[in-house]
Amino acid sequence: MNVQYIDVEGIMKIELTINKSKDLPRGAIPALEKELLKRLQNQYENCSLVIRRAGGDSLTVFGGDKGDKTKVEEILQETWESADDWFY
Repeated sequence: MNVQYIDVEGIMKIELTINKSKDLPRGAIPALEKELLKRLQNQYENCSLVIRRAGGDSLTVFGGDKGDKTKVEEILQETWESADDWFY
């Protein structure tokens, strides 16, 4: 997964792309977006999230502090690994 960090003062915007060749269950993207945004907003008051299908996997974080990129990656990993709890 390609991870980028770009500093935009005062705003955190997170863009996640998922390879369109990956076979995901119907409704997985909206469910992931809802759960991931909920978890991110518990940590970051002023953040937005965009998830889309593309030619490859990537995570881009605009804004926040440099340590925030790592925290966002951890939240994403925890969210994905707990899909049995929130995806139904």
